[in-house]
Amino acid sequence: MSESVQSAVAAASGLQNWTMMQEKQNLLLNKVLDSQANTILSLVNSVPSTPQLASSGSVGTLLHTTA
Repeated sequence: MSESVQSAVAAASGLQNWTMMQEKQNLLLNKVLDSQANTILSLVNSVPSTPQLASSGSVGTLLHTTA
């Protein structure tokens, strides 16, 4: 009977350790995703909202098209 108690305690301890490791990995994943989201947001915000059209030179000023 004592072996079954010991194995149950060992299993519970193992599950507790596994749960703690999963929580640490989830925390790290959330930090990485937050960091990537901040980087992407800063890149998106650095792009001008309206494109600057060419006003002089030979590139983008000689051909006019409409869709």
